[in-house]
Amino acid sequence: MTVYIADTLPHQTVTDLESLGLAVQNRPDSGMEDLNAGLPDSDILIVRSTKVTELCMKKSPNLMLVIRAGAGVNTIDLKAASGLGIYVANCPGKNAIAVAELTIGLMLSLDRSIAEGVRDFHAGRWDKGRYSKADGLFGKTLGVIGTGQIGTEVIRRAHGFGLNVVAWSRSLSAARAKELGVVQVSSVEEVARQADVVTVHLASHAETKGIISREVLAAMKDGGVFINTSRADVVDEQALVEEIRSGRLKAGLDVFEGEPEGKTGEVDSPFRGLAGVQVTHHIGASTKQAQVAVADAVVDIVRTYLREGRISNWVNRSETSKAPWKLVVRHYDKPGVLAGVLTALKSRDINAQELENVIFDGHLTACCTIQLSAEPDAALLHEIRSKEDEVISAMLLKNR
Repeated sequence: MTVYIADTLPHQTVTDLESLGLAVQNRPDSGMEDLNAGLPDSDILIVRSTKVTELCMKKSPNLMLVIRAGAGVNTIDLKAASGLGIYVANCPGKNAIAVAELTIGLMLSLDRSIAEGVRDFHAGRWDKGRYSKADGLFGKTLGVIGTGQIGTEVIRRAHGFGLNVVAWSRSLSAARAKELGVVQVSSVEEVARQADVVTVHLASHAETKGIISREVLAAMKDGGVFINTSRADVVDEQALVEEIRSGRLKAGLDVFEGEPEGKTGEVDSPFRGLAGVQVTHHIGASTKQAQVAVADAVVDIVRTYLREGRISNWVNRSETSKAPWKLVVRHYDKPGVLAGVLTALKSRDINAQELENVIFDGHLTACCTIQLSAEPDAALLHEIRSKEDEVISAMLLKNR
């Protein structure tokens, strides 16, 4: 089995994968075009930021698993992967501390104009008066939108700086808000209205696209600071550009629309040249600590798959079965029993959508639960139950 690594991971990761008996093709400089040429010999593909398209998958006939060495999977065509029966897995939470640290760093840098001051120093300019006008963070209100693992780590660090925190998340409960030491508010716009600094930590999907809207940005206080270390498409960037250009808001961004695909090269963006905006190079997760944690998680996913045939953090698995019926078959653990049951179902054009078979202690008997696309008739159930030397019992249940 062959693993293709398309982005930079610690060398130890290569060693660990090889120790599992895998052939490793370590190609950290690969881009989307390289992957789109096809990976004919690769069974597993590991990526960080490189896009994985439908074309890549179709040209990689042996590919069975794509692992995102990080949390977000918006760079992977999940629909195509599901249609081709390719697992997609990720490593959530392993880079949460790194992203939280960058978030706090951008807040501090914007308040103290650190980036501008460093730039002026290297240009031979000294302007202590200009750079002695910071407000300070202590006692201000931080608004956190999204209280998952990254948002939680930001909140923990914000308390250390003496910031008050208001927060919103679809999953945030009153009990969880109390545990985090934050004030729960009812909407994203209410966070913007109350906070001096707003930071967003949401995954990219249909419900979050553009959630930081023109109206949300307009609700922020004059002189407010907006931080985005999550995904570019959660923000109405045109509205943000206008707010920054007017001088009403400042922004710290680790992500933006039109970000270059490659790791080096030229970049263009409406944010270029704007005073009051600091942009980093999509490096929120790029600390050695985070990369080691993510790399270890990648190896764990591969190890579990090889040893147990199970995918940890499987993101494109259907959350619920649409099967209206399930058949629970207790049977003797010997060859051909389940094949006979499945053949009987096939003869009635009934699809077994999901199947789980577990073995009783002693390895003489087992129980198989089969999710069915349609209800078996009485004759079919009798046919299955009549195989007394194979089937102990067959019980039909309606899914709710």
